[in-house]
Amino acid sequence: MVDYPALKLFIDGNWRAGEGRDTGAVLNPATGLVLGELPHASEADLDEALASSARAHEQWRKMSAVDRGRILQRASALILERAEHIAGLITLELGKPIAESRGEVETAAGMFVWNAEEGRRAYGRVIPSRNRAVQQIAVREPLGPIAAFAPWNAPAITPARKISSALAAGCSVIIKPAEETPATALAIAAALIDAGLPPGALNMVFGDPAMISRKLLNSPITRGLTFTGSTQVGKQLGALAVQTMKKMTLELGGHAPVLVFGDVDPEAAAASAVSAKFRNSGQVCISPTRFFVHESIHDRFAAKLSELANKIAVGDGFEATTKMGPLAHARRIESIERFVEDARARNIAVSAGGERCGNQGFFYRPTVLSNVDEDCMASNVEPFGPLAATAPFSSMDDAVRLANRLPFGLASYVMTNDMRNASAITEAIQSGNVVVNHWQASQPETPFGGYKDSGIGSEGGIEGLQEFQTIKYISQFAA
Repeated sequence: MVDYPALKLFIDGNWRAGEGRDTGAVLNPATGLVLGELPHASEADLDEALASSARAHEQWRKMSAVDRGRILQRASALILERAEHIAGLITLELGKPIAESRGEVETAAGMFVWNAEEGRRAYGRVIPSRNRAVQQIAVREPLGPIAAFAPWNAPAITPARKISSALAAGCSVIIKPAEETPATALAIAAALIDAGLPPGALNMVFGDPAMISRKLLNSPITRGLTFTGSTQVGKQLGALAVQTMKKMTLELGGHAPVLVFGDVDPEAAAASAVSAKFRNSGQVCISPTRFFVHESIHDRFAAKLSELANKIAVGDGFEATTKMGPLAHARRIESIERFVEDARARNIAVSAGGERCGNQGFFYRPTVLSNVDEDCMASNVEPFGPLAATAPFSSMDDAVRLANRLPFGLASYVMTNDMRNASAITEAIQSGNVVVNHWQASQPETPFGGYKDSGIGSEGGIEGLQEFQTIKYISQFAA
């Protein structure tokens, strides 16, 4: 266990406590008890954050990419030095097993390393001219101050990705992380401050999401929006951002299909799938959820997946035996219950889980629905929790239709030993990320984004850095 810190805002290089501000309780999802009180930013706080971000951007953008990179590298090293403390904060605030939290901190630190290095490679290009006396070049420049919004389900990784990418591109950032997991995000801010980040280059605020988003997105100071969250909220923020012509990167909802072909070992496929599905209690935007399995092996796959789900040890994330922690809050429990109630009303088999567990906190058993139909709730709505649904398919065309049926396209998974299947299906699936025979859909160096209602633009990799840059074309006549 770790001591939970006093929570504050971070504005213009200074920590701001809760005096004179509204506050909100932060809960431990394993107990339901209050961890601390989080101060909420006022409109005056946001005015100050915007002004400081504008000032700092002019300083930060003029700093060399090498010097910016050194600060980001130092921040990464400090995050790793403090890894056990930050991991403890993740488990306190989100409930995930401590081993998963440690892995998240390592990945978050890796985001800073990648962007520190890639920020030095914002190459422009020389364009051959039609007139030998004219030089034509295109250069990449920082977009401007960025308004960033991060969710609770990856409280270190998502803020780290947004902050490090924007800073590496030469932009200042105002970020509103989730109110459920503030201490984790504040620990990342502390590492940047101690690494030498200039005041105002990063502001971190919490509070009323609607008020904060309106304030930041209506302001002419912010020139870009980066948001991770639901499709519904992303569309609302996008509508605000377009009013002032802000560039936007939106990583939105998913409902990831998994296509399991008949040439694989169904028990082995289920064994590999179970840990991927129930990682972070299934509260992952790329969580494999809709398992479409060839009819020749469907029943064996579903039986093994259900058997293994029933064996998962659910409990406090600090316990060494725990393999799945609680859900983030009571609303997630209520949501999963609606999926299960809908399935039972349709006589769909609940072959694992399907009920709460424990006498405190927000725990729910890993749940599998077998042989679902296309009309049930689980086939159409992202559960964002510890629920998997299986259904058989008969042919390649059937598999493609099922995978592409919904208006989402964030991540998709394929299990096959036939590379002809793999080649055909990866071309046919409408998804920003297609993963074959494993479950790792994102790395710091790879692009991550969705098709259709799953978003606009990419995070991660070269593409993620370029989201925070703009192109300037220069044509110069040399007489």
